[in-house]
Amino acid sequence: MRLRWKVTIVSFSTALSLLLLMGALLGQEKSSGDPYRPLSVFSEVLSRIQSDYVEEPNFRNVTEGALHGMLESLDPHSSYLSPQEYQRYQKRQDQQAGIGAIVSKRLGYVSVITVLPNSPAEKAGLLPGDILESIDGRSTREISLAEATWLLEGAPGTKVSFSVVRERATEPKPMEITRQPIRLPDVTGQALEAGIGYIRARVFSMGTTEKIADQIRQLRNRGAGKFILDLRDNAYGDVEEGIATANLFLREGLISYLEGQEVPRKSFLAEESKAVSAEPLAVLVNASSGGAAEIVASAILENKRGEVVGERTFGIGSVQKVFPLDDGSALILSVAKYFTPVGKAIPDNGVVPSVAVEEEREFVPLGGEEIEPPPETQKPREDAPLKRAIELLTAAAELPQAA
Repeated sequence: MRLRWKVTIVSFSTALSLLLLMGALLGQEKSSGDPYRPLSVFSEVLSRIQSDYVEEPNFRNVTEGALHGMLESLDPHSSYLSPQEYQRYQKRQDQQAGIGAIVSKRLGYVSVITVLPNSPAEKAGLLPGDILESIDGRSTREISLAEATWLLEGAPGTKVSFSVVRERATEPKPMEITRQPIRLPDVTGQALEAGIGYIRARVFSMGTTEKIADQIRQLRNRGAGKFILDLRDNAYGDVEEGIATANLFLREGLISYLEGQEVPRKSFLAEESKAVSAEPLAVLVNASSGGAAEIVASAILENKRGEVVGERTFGIGSVQKVFPLDDGSALILSVAKYFTPVGKAIPDNGVVPSVAVEEEREFVPLGGEEIEPPPETQKPREDAPLKRAIELLTAAAELPQAA
């Protein structure tokens, strides 16, 4: 325990120094003629640790840990890869199997954004919001999001183990999942009451936009004069598909733009020739909506094309670049962000609905935990966001039209 405490002290001190150095460099580079002045403080701190700490620290381990923390303090997708990690990163290939969980990092640990339907993760009981405290025995506080992602992937039939923390759980629970090829869910549609067509897209894989367009045409032929596009739990796929899907409902206007410190602004504008629907529209989102789904929702909302109903989205939308370093290590840095039409950075803000409706979520215990059974008279949970979207579209149709 004493050794672990000593290493913690050294790691904290070094990480703090590195973070202060980075903040000072970023802050003073534009306001001072001497951007390297903080290096003298950093050097003094390291010298003091080396000369006065109770024992000689392992600076290699401490520095690598500090660098991991420094990069992750920027955003979850920026990472430091040690020479060994970078070698694995370069050798990795598109894996043929996974567990079907979309993850990010929050509060230092890997957390589940959403799970794909009928995936190994869903069948094993993983839920959005679960914290993966460890993967294959490695604490997720000590690994980058990039490494955590490729640890989840592997050959079909191989197993990956977790220690899972869930809200209201008393302690972490072990879980083991067998990797399987992931079949992405298809776009679905159905006719609802009052001439409303309902379209659900759980991912934005290649071809999703055309499938949504097909559903619009089919539902229109069945009498739909209004549409609900359900993008809840959609945090996977290509941003390009999200941009194209937004264009289905927009004849003109800015859909989104990409920009970074060294990346010139690139705007994505709606083209009238690609629009297929001018009918009233509502978009459903929740806390597990991210990426391409946020592009669609913000474009519809900020172009005043329709209502966005549900919860604030997760906030995914950046571009990464790998920078190899001289010692064989590498940095993965976010170099650009996607912005909403009015200029809000999607990774920083997510998308705030125009009509806030919180989803009712039933607490599901981790395996082995006991909870009180629900009362026999408990009514089935209703889909409050969907119900509200139907009400909004129905009310809009009943408004008197100008002569």
